[in-house]
Amino acid sequence: MHELGLVSGILDVAVKTAREAGASRVVSVSLRIGDMAEVNEESMDFAWDILREDDPLTAEATMQVEYVRPKSVCAECGNEFEHDRFHLRCPACGSRETRLVAGREMDIVSMEIETPDEEDG
Repeated sequence: MHELGLVSGILDVAVKTAREAGASRVVSVSLRIGDMAEVNEESMDFAWDILREDDPLTAEATMQVEYVRPKSVCAECGNEFEHDRFHLRCPACGSRETRLVAGREMDIVSMEIETPDEEDG
């Protein structure tokens, strides 16, 4: 289950960033994950719920994930098209010479933190 490693890395970045910003807690982390990364949503949620409790900064943090459908461009005709993980052939010309341009990303898009100043006022 590589989701444990992914979430652990995400939380490491979130905690480091929050500490550098003087945050009292991480409110939420937003991610963008491509379908081609083959991340299991239920495993990701489970790992998040378990691992976020390891640090007081992230104990109550939420995680939002935007899943990105795969998109490729055909080297033969230039057609850009969305597809699932298994059907990479160009629907316009039938070529198998395609290049993936979206769908493999794993990005931390944004993070919301709370600072001590925000708590007081």
